[in-house]
Amino acid sequence: MAKKRILNRIKSVLADKEKTNLWLAEKLGKNKSTISKWCTNDQQPTLETLFDIAEVLGVDVCELLVRK
Repeated sequence: MAKKRILNRIKSVLADKEKTNLWLAEKLGKNKSTISKWCTNDQQPTLETLFDIAEVLGVDVCELLVRK
């Protein structure tokens, strides 16, 4: 079984900010299942959406990405 690549840190940043997937979904006007897929790295947000997430969370967009 292939190992899933971790590309974003959305789940970690949400935890650091003591926010939930549902809170983020409401702020972005997205479905909570979409947010869940982003948090588990099953799917990735668009670059534009990543900037929106960073703005809502009050972080630099770089904090949402995993560095190699």
